[in-house]
Amino acid sequence: VHDDLKEMLDSNKDSLKLEAMKRIVAMMARGKNASDLFPAVVKNVACKNIEVKKLVYVYLVRYAEEQQDLALLSISTFQRGLKDPNQLIRASALRVLSSIRVTIIIPIMMLAIKDAASDMSPYVRKTAAHAIPKLYSLDPEQKEPLIEVIEKLLADKTTLVAGSVVMAFEGVCPERIDLIHKNYRKLCNLLIDVEEWGQVVIINMLTRYARTQFLNPNANEVLLEEGEEKEFYGSDEEEGKEEKVEKKKPYVMDPDHRLLLRNTKPLLQSRNAAVVMAVAQLYFHLAPKAEVGVTAKALVRLLRSHSEVQFVVLQNVATMSIKRKGMFETYLKSFYIRSTDPTQIKVLKLEVLTNLATETSISIILREFQTYIKSMDKDFVAATIQAIGRCATNIGEVRDTCLNGLVQLLSNRDELVVAESVVVIKKLLQMQPEQHSDIIKHMAKLIENIQVPMARASILWLIGEYCEHVPKIAPDVLRKMAKSFTSEEDIVKLQILNLAAKLYLTNSKQTKLLTQYVLNLAKYDQNYDIRDRARFIRQLIVPTDKGGALSKYAKKLFLALKPAPILESPFKDRDHFQLGSLSHLLNVKAGGYQELPDWPETAPDPSVRNVEVMDAVCCHGNCNSKRVGERSSGEERRTAKKTTEPRSESESEEEGKESSSESSESESESETESKEESEPDTEAKRNAKKKVGVSNGLELLKLFWHSRVLFVCILPCSAQTISPTFSSLKTYELLHRLTGEGLAVGYCFGRQPFVRDPHMVTVQIQFTNHMDTEARNLRVREPRLQSGMRIKEFPEIEVLPPGETVTTVMGIDFCDSTQAANFQLCTHTRKFCVSIQPPVGELMAPVFMLENEFKKEQGQLMGMNEIKETLVLGEACQSDYAIVQRVTAAANVGQVPCGSDQEYRFAGKTMTSNSLVLVTVITKRDRTAQLTVNCEKMVIGTMLVKDILHALSQ
Repeated sequence: VHDDLKEMLDSNKDSLKLEAMKRIVAMMARGKNASDLFPAVVKNVACKNIEVKKLVYVYLVRYAEEQQDLALLSISTFQRGLKDPNQLIRASALRVLSSIRVTIIIPIMMLAIKDAASDMSPYVRKTAAHAIPKLYSLDPEQKEPLIEVIEKLLADKTTLVAGSVVMAFEGVCPERIDLIHKNYRKLCNLLIDVEEWGQVVIINMLTRYARTQFLNPNANEVLLEEGEEKEFYGSDEEEGKEEKVEKKKPYVMDPDHRLLLRNTKPLLQSRNAAVVMAVAQLYFHLAPKAEVGVTAKALVRLLRSHSEVQFVVLQNVATMSIKRKGMFETYLKSFYIRSTDPTQIKVLKLEVLTNLATETSISIILREFQTYIKSMDKDFVAATIQAIGRCATNIGEVRDTCLNGLVQLLSNRDELVVAESVVVIKKLLQMQPEQHSDIIKHMAKLIENIQVPMARASILWLIGEYCEHVPKIAPDVLRKMAKSFTSEEDIVKLQILNLAAKLYLTNSKQTKLLTQYVLNLAKYDQNYDIRDRARFIRQLIVPTDKGGALSKYAKKLFLALKPAPILESPFKDRDHFQLGSLSHLLNVKAGGYQELPDWPETAPDPSVRNVEVMDAVCCHGNCNSKRVGERSSGEERRTAKKTTEPRSESESEEEGKESSSESSESESESETESKEESEPDTEAKRNAKKKVGVSNGLELLKLFWHSRVLFVCILPCSAQTISPTFSSLKTYELLHRLTGEGLAVGYCFGRQPFVRDPHMVTVQIQFTNHMDTEARNLRVREPRLQSGMRIKEFPEIEVLPPGETVTTVMGIDFCDSTQAANFQLCTHTRKFCVSIQPPVGELMAPVFMLENEFKKEQGQLMGMNEIKETLVLGEACQSDYAIVQRVTAAANVGQVPCGSDQEYRFAGKTMTSNSLVLVTVITKRDRTAQLTVNCEKMVIGTMLVKDILHALSQ
C-alpha cells in the first residue's frame, strides 16, 4: 500500500518529496490512515527543502504518539530543529517533541520548553505555552518548574502568546492567582487584540479571578430583597437586618473591576459566538444588576445562528431569565417558536417564555401556547402542557383559565396529550381540591379510555387522595381496577393498592372485600415492590388478634394532607455553575471544572495589582541586575544564537522602564558590590569583607595567568575538593517588597561548604525591612520538596528593625536537580509562599586533580556522557583570564593545570551524588572554540553546556 508515495519520498528530488508530502497531508485531512508511511516520512525530517520539512512536521505531530519507537530514533533531529533559523520549523519541532508521550524524554522536553519560552519569535513562545499542559499531563511532578515558565510567559507583552499561556495556566496551576496579580491590567488591555479562542480562555479565567478580588456590586440589593421577602413575618431578626442594610457603606466599584467590564463590553460585537457568550457570562457573574442588560441584544442576535449555537445560548438564557427576568422582556417575540426549529430548541424556547411570563404578558404567551398544542411534534406538545401548568402555578390570576384549558384537552384525540394534561391537572388540583370536585369526577370517567401508565396512576392518586369529594365514584373505580389488576403496569398497581387502603379506611362497608381481593392479588405479584407494599398495607389496616402498634395511626399515615407540588424551572439552581461551561450545560459537575468562587466579605488588598516603576539610579544595594520573578540565572535568559543577544538586552531595558518588578540588566557586579559595601549595618560589612577576599583571589588569578607558570601539585593524585575559584555572588529575588508588604528578601549561592551537611548547597538569605514597624519571628515553615530533596532552615530571626538588613544562611540538598525548593517564609503576621531554584552550575563543588588524572577520568566518560559544542567567543573573552572567569562564574568548578596555551580544563563534582563534571575549552585562532562537557548525568551535562555557551558567547 502507498508504494508510489514511498518511492517518491526516497527520491533525491525535492519536488517529488514535496508532491508526496502534499498528497499524504491531504489524505490525513480526509481522515484516511497514513500511519504505515511513518518510516518513509520521518527520514525526510532532515531534508534541506523548507517546504518539505514543514509538511513532514505536520505529519509527525499527528502520528508521533502512535509510532513512539520510530519517533525516538529521530529525537536528535528534532533537537536540531529547535535551533533552526526558521521560526515555523522551531515551533514544529517543539510540537512534535511534545507529541511523543514518553517519560524518558521529559528532561529534553523541559529544556526545549524553557528555551522556546525565551525565543525571539512570539509564535515559538506560543507553541511553548501549548506544550506546557502536555508535559504536565505526562509528569505532574514537573509542576513547579512549569509554573516558573508560565510566570515568565505571563509577563509577555505580545497578543499572540497571551491566550495560550492563560490556557496553560488554567491547565497546570489555576489556583495560583498570585501569578495573575501583576499581569491583570495588561491582560485586560490586550484582550481586544487577542485571537478569538484566546479571548474566551482569558475572559473565563478573569471571571473567576474577579470573584476572588472584588466585592459583590449587588450585595446591598441582595440584602434588601431578603428583607422584602421576610417582611410579612415582622420578626426582630428582620429589624436587625434592616439596620445592617442602613449601616452598610455605599458601594464603590474598584477601578480594576470597572476596567474589566469596560474592556470586555466591545467584544459583544464579536463574530465568534463563544466570545459573546463568554462576555455575557462575565457580566452575569460580575456586573451590577443595572448593567447586565447590555448583553441581551448580543445573545438574541446569536439565535439566528446554527441550531447547535442556539441550543447552548438558550441554555444560558434560560438560567439568566430566572434571575434577570427584565433583561429579555423587550425581546419576547425573539423566543417565539418556528415550525422549522428542532425539538430541543423548541423546548428551550418554551422554558424561556415560561420564565419571562408576567401578569402583563401572560395572555400573549398563553395564546402562543394554544397554537403550539396543535403541533404534530408530540414531545413539544407535552412540554407545552407542562409550561401551561407552570404558568398557572406562578401567576395565580390565570390558574382557573389554565385549568379549564387543560380540562378541554382531556377530550383530545391524542392519548399522549390527554395523559400529559392529566399529570399537570393533578398537580394543579392539589392547590385547591375542594373547588374542583367536578374535574376529579370527569377525570375518573376517563380512566377506562386512558392507557398511558403515568396518567392512569395520576388519576388513581387523585381519587384516592380526595375520595371524600367523590364518595360514590371512588368505590366503583376500585372495582374496575381490581378486574384489570394483573394486566396493569407496576406504577398503576401501586396506586391501586393505595386507593384500596384509603377507601378501606374511609368507606370500609363498601370496599372491605374489594380491598382484601386486591391485597391477595398483590401478595403473589412478580414484582417484589408490590408484594412488599401489599404486606405492609395488610398489617397496617386489617386488624389482627395481636393488634399492631401502628394500626391506630393508619388514618394519619394514609390520609395526611400532602403539600402541593412546586412546579419549578429545571434551570433554577444551575446558576452556581459558571455560565457557558459544560457543567452548566449538563447540570452535572464535569471533570476538570473549576468552581466559581464566592464573593469575598471584605475587599482584598488592591495594591497587589500595582506595578512599581523603579528608578535604576536610586536603586538600593540589593537591587542587582536580576529580573524579578526570574528563578534561574542560566536557563531562562540564554539564547542559542549570538544574534539574539542585542534583542534580549533591549527588551530587558524596555521592560525595566515599564515594569515595577524589573531592574536594569546592564548594571555591573562591581557597582552592586560597591553599593552593598556602603550599607551601615554589621552584616553588610561582613559581606563586604567577603567580597574583598574574592577580589583579592581574582587578582591572584590574574597574576597566575600573566606569569604563565605551571605549578606542581603537592597533593596526592586523587580528586580533592577545593574552595571555589570564582564566585559572582549574584543575588536573586525571593520576595519583592510589594508582595512582602514592605519586607524584601533576596538570596545568593555562597559557594562555600555548608557546615552542617556537605551534600547541601549554601544559600545566603538577605532580609531588608522597608516597613515603618519592626518585622518579627522570620522563619521557614512547611517546605514542599520534590522526592529526595532536603532543607536545613536558618535560625529564626526574632526581630528586624525598620530600615535594617540582616543576612543568614540555610542549606538545601537539591538532589542534583534544578527543580525548585518551595517553602513558606513566615513572619509573626503573614506567610509567603516562595521558591528557590538553582542554576545547574550551583549544584556542584570544585575539585582539584592533575592533568593525567583528568584525562583518565575523561576517557571513562565518553559516548553518551560527552557533549561537544562549537562556539564563537565574545569580544570580552579574548584573554585567558576572561575565559576562566566566565566559566567559573557559570559553574562552581575548579581549574585543572594544563600545559597547552589554547586549552583550559575544569573539574567539579555534583553535591549529592559526587558525580564528576569535567569541562574542556579549546580555543582556536579564528576566535572560535570547542566546548566539551563530560558527565555521567546527561541532563546536568546538557544544561551546563548551554550555560557555559551563553557565558562565553557574550
